[in-house]
Amino acid sequence: MTKLSVNINKIATLRNARGGDNPNVMQVALDCETYGAEGITVHPRPDERHIRRKDVFDLRGILKTEFNIEGYPSEEFVDLVLKAKPAQVTLVPDRPDQLTSNSGWDTKTHQDFLSEVLDTFKKVGIRTSVFIGTDMEMLDYAAKAGTDRVELYTEPYASMYEKDREVAIAPFVAAAKHARSIGLGLNAGHDLSLVNLAYMHEMIPWLDEVSIGHALICDALYLGLKKTIEEYKNCLR
Repeated sequence: MTKLSVNINKIATLRNARGGDNPNVMQVALDCETYGAEGITVHPRPDERHIRRKDVFDLRGILKTEFNIEGYPSEEFVDLVLKAKPAQVTLVPDRPDQLTSNSGWDTKTHQDFLSEVLDTFKKVGIRTSVFIGTDMEMLDYAAKAGTDRVELYTEPYASMYEKDREVAIAPFVAAAKHARSIGLGLNAGHDLSLVNLAYMHEMIPWLDEVSIGHALICDALYLGLKKTIEEYKNCLR
């Protein structure tokens, strides 16, 4: 079954807007687990505008499900991940000042760099994933770099979904099949929502994990967190 990992960055953004500890990031993460999420994702950035370094270590000590840390593999990020030792690390090609992830890696150009970083994490038993588009060559070079999984960048699918979902999903199905054929595990994330998730899962039922944050937290404002996670889980059945 495809696992749901909830990205809680937006909870930390809300907390940081007023200072203090409301909402409590740790409690929300635990509630997500209680309500059925099989993982928690965070994306700490250098300016700590949402998730802070301290949050990473606090979460590591309390989570019962899989902990996924994503980010650009700077020296500081690598050090953080090695100390926190999550179940999975997802490498994204974001600039430090970038608002959100908006592209996958050029794994051919950065193969040597990625290989070195991936090897560092794998030596200590952390599963690795590389954020990537649907280009077959990029998938091949991700495999050559030594990653365990890739995470498909799904914003292009989400953007085109309502116009023509069959056209939107086609390159992702092709990429997913190719990833499976070369032995890569498969995650997906970015702009997945209650509108488009079920169809993606129907077409790519062997997804290992989806990581969802922004849309899920927005839905929770209306549905409540428990009901929202239940609805996202229903999309994955």
